Amino acid sequence: MTDLSSRLPLSTLATASRVRWAAGLLSLAAMVPLAGCGPEQNAQASTGAGAPPAMPVSVAAVIARPVADEREFSGRVEALSHAEIRPRVAGTIEHVHFQAGSLVRKGDVLFTIDPRAYRAEVARLEAAASGSRAKAEQAQTELKRASQLLADNAIAQRDFDERSSAARQAEAAANADQASLAAARLNLEWTSVRAPFDGRVGKAEVTEGNLVNGSQVLTSLVSASPVYVSFNGDESTYLQLGKLARSNPGALKVGVGLAHEQGFPHVGKLEFVDNQIDAQTGSLRLRAVVDNKDGVLTPGLFARVKLGSDAGGVPAALVTEKAIGTDQNRKFVYVVPANNQPEYRPVQLGATVGQLRVVTAGLKAGERVIVDGLQRVRPGAPVAPTEVPMEGSPASASAASAATK
Repeated sequence: MTDLSSRLPLSTLATASRVRWAAGLLSLAAMVPLAGCGPEQNAQASTGAGAPPAMPVSVAAVIARPVADEREFSGRVEALSHAEIRPRVAGTIEHVHFQAGSLVRKGDVLFTIDPRAYRAEVARLEAAASGSRAKAEQAQTELKRASQLLADNAIAQRDFDERSSAARQAEAAANADQASLAAARLNLEWTSVRAPFDGRVGKAEVTEGNLVNGSQVLTSLVSASPVYVSFNGDESTYLQLGKLARSNPGALKVGVGLAHEQGFPHVGKLEFVDNQIDAQTGSLRLRAVVDNKDGVLTPGLFARVKLGSDAGGVPAALVTEKAIGTDQNRKFVYVVPANNQPEYRPVQLGATVGQLRVVTAGLKAGERVIVDGLQRVRPGAPVAPTEVPMEGSPASASAASAATK
């Protein structure tokens, strides 16, 4: 068989030789890096990536400390007394004596109804009562005279009985006129519409010159100080504090705060615990009395209420608010065990104690929880923890946070 290369031109043979030589160099270059790699490096090269580094976080030990048994509720401010001011007699409003929204004292005149007709009625009945009293006295005089004549057998028994009956009728008429006079004087007094108790008055619903009667509301009045703060407690509140509230209400302290206030600056005392739990809602009605000399607590306002006992405290686990995460409708923390692999732990929370939060279930004292870097943590992924105090100054907390990054 004839060799094919003998038939090809010399230029073509040279080109093919150069191509085979370049391909051999490329194969050798590809083998050199793999020859210098160990088994682990080759495995990493084949997989494309190594294990992720541990995430730096700050951890703190759960604090165990006795805390007062305190609970927080939502309530409403209520007035001790509330009245719709209505006239007791009909007539024309002659004068309005107050400024809307002002404080008034018990007995202050709020409205004056034209009293002239009632003064005239009083004068008429005074005259009538005076005349009937004179007749009653005359009848008594005649009765005494008849009694003497009857003793001397100068008159018949029938005449004496008639005079005795006339004296009693005259006395009854005098008493009736006196009662009518008292009613007229009372109506005259009611032409001055007065405040029934100390409090804050509303706006005048009727102005001067209007004819009014007993069916119309002239204004409203609410007591200003003290005030009630009513709230609902659950069944567990009743079981823990209800007995103490009934036997020794002074042992329970009540703090009240409004929506714009920090903490519970208003102090009161528990005044009322209902006698039964509502079967439909499972709640119990409670009411506190709070001093309101500054007038800040206005009836109808929403109020935050803290109820607790001064009788010592109960052991509790406490963590900072920064350690608590929210997962839909439940709270959780990340617990860091000895292997530094965080564990997701649902918790139940209690009251706030300073900058810490009471954990009623889910944690034990001494367990380490993540307090900084919570958003970077995944359950089971290793972390590099740095120990920090659970509570401390903001400066130290910021420094510890910076050290973990």
